[in-house]
Amino acid sequence: MSKYLVGVDIGGQTTKMAICTKSGELIEKFSIVTDIFDEGIRIIPNAAKAIEAKLEELSLAIKDIQGVGVGIPGPVDEQGVVPVGVNIGWSKPMPVKSILSEILRVPVIVANDANIAVLGEMWLGAAKGTKNAVMYTLGTGVGGAVIVNGRIVNGANGAAGEIGHIVVMPEGGAICGCGKTGCLETFASAKGIVRMTKEKLKENAPQTALNNFEEIRAKDVFDCARDGDEFALMIVDMVGYYLGLSAANMAVTIDPEKFIFGGGVAYAGDILLDAIRMHYAKYAFDTTKNTSFVFARLGNDAGVIGGAYLASGLGIRR
Repeated sequence: MSKYLVGVDIGGQTTKMAICTKSGELIEKFSIVTDIFDEGIRIIPNAAKAIEAKLEELSLAIKDIQGVGVGIPGPVDEQGVVPVGVNIGWSKPMPVKSILSEILRVPVIVANDANIAVLGEMWLGAAKGTKNAVMYTLGTGVGGAVIVNGRIVNGANGAAGEIGHIVVMPEGGAICGCGKTGCLETFASAKGIVRMTKEKLKENAPQTALNNFEEIRAKDVFDCARDGDEFALMIVDMVGYYLGLSAANMAVTIDPEKFIFGGGVAYAGDILLDAIRMHYAKYAFDTTKNTSFVFARLGNDAGVIGGAYLASGLGIRR
């Protein structure tokens, strides 16, 4: 009888993987670089090779694996096909489920990466016991997931929870990878924060420690803000504004118990969450103003744990 589950979380820079028990205990975590060149054609085969190599290293056979749950940064249809993955080089449909299951010869389930992250948080993390929640994943892009009455909302086309593509600047916004302009992702992702910072530096030529960085990262902006740098604090406030505004609009639609923030940008900590809360309070409908804001507890493990949960048959099936 199969004893283990495999979770795969494909990101714009790194593909994280884990082998877990059926109770969610992490047996082994590992990762590879996400090869987005040549329209990302090697991403899934590379993940399969890494899984096979790790199983051999641990003296496990493929028959020991019940299934593989995969998270993708983008919408996923009922057949496990990703129509487009703008952050991983996929400009045309990618049949993730069929490719991976054919290579590994095990059942494969595919879902949006934010969906599997929130499944992980529901299973073992910040959303445990929560029936209504919204999760933001702030990384290379901005993803999202919505739980209503304890179930992931997928929508008619698998695009429910694509929070990063809420338009928060209807006119004059930056071009998003999805082809629209003014999406939340262009302001609140790691790339978006860097873009916005560089634009403001050119516009205003301010006195700021960020002038001393040869290549600015989102982390640098938050570090400078914590040190009291006024320009960096302004950028953080802008990020909080766009996230808080979007959350207020989500709240009046979903009315969640919690907003959960995960992903690399969320490691900024309270300086970011405080800015989000402040702007959320300005725009939230009265009966939703007490919604709690929390950080994901599972960190970078949320996606792989959620993928394992998905593969266990307990979560949504794709």
